[in-house]
Amino acid sequence: MQEANMKLDLTHFTYDGTGPFRIQDWDTDIPKTEQGLSEAEIQTEIAQNVDDLAQAQSKLYAQKRYSLLLIFQGLDAAGKDGMIRHVMSGVNPQGTTVVSFKQPTPEELAHDYLWRTRVAFPQAGNITIFNRSHYEEVLVDRVHPENLLLEHLPHIDTVADVTPKLWKRRYKDIRHMESMASRDGIVIEKFFLHMSKGEQKKRFLDRIEQPDKNWKFSEADIRERRYWDDYQQAYQEAIAGTATKKAPWHIIPADNKWFGRLIVSKLILARLATLPLAYPTVTAEQKAGLHAALEELTGQKPRPTTKN
Repeated sequence: MQEANMKLDLTHFTYDGTGPFRIQDWDTDIPKTEQGLSEAEIQTEIAQNVDDLAQAQSKLYAQKRYSLLLIFQGLDAAGKDGMIRHVMSGVNPQGTTVVSFKQPTPEELAHDYLWRTRVAFPQAGNITIFNRSHYEEVLVDRVHPENLLLEHLPHIDTVADVTPKLWKRRYKDIRHMESMASRDGIVIEKFFLHMSKGEQKKRFLDRIEQPDKNWKFSEADIRERRYWDDYQQAYQEAIAGTATKKAPWHIIPADNKWFGRLIVSKLILARLATLPLAYPTVTAEQKAGLHAALEELTGQKPRPTTKN
């Protein structure tokens, strides 16, 4: 992979559980130190990163020792779809899966709350992208605890039965699940697309006023916007309760879509660079098979390789 041109301090966008986490302390727009970057420069860098990611994926897929799980969370209109479309545009679809988690189905509600996401974790060599994830169970359900009444939970008969202990247990469950996955070679990268309330309003208005974006608008988005402060609190506690060294959270400034895409692409590449990715070594038996196939196809014996 070529060395990236822009030198950015990626630790500025990462929280690994060290120290307190306050969501209002994290940028929603380009940090002042990086505001000199032009959109053209950013797009050029992203294009290079997309190419580098494709090369890394090729080794990941061939080696089949590690896999990559990318989790994208954010409020409505934060840009999750566009982020996935632009950053992952160069990967091989054969080894990539995108999973969008919507409102749980009756079958999903009949299982434990982590079941539907757990079974979608990537197999060895693959990249799986979660557009929303198991974190909905500590975000949406935290803001709307009445949802828990549909989950067949023991001792939860009314909203009054939902206590802070339930959320702390769920944070612990999630940490344990992600820790187990990490031990099995699943590399987990979690991205919170952190958008300001003003930017969300602007994007909603665009969806209403521009005919070609009307299809994106949902009245449910406006209803959920009324719970803005509740969601901010839910995200703050969920991130603080589930960020670890192995599976940290990346807080991505989402008011500027291109800058956010740049940071995400660089973070993914930086994590892949820590893995010993390589194409499998060809054995002597496999080499003999290659030589035999070449001779059959060409009618010529391959020249013996010499060692210097």
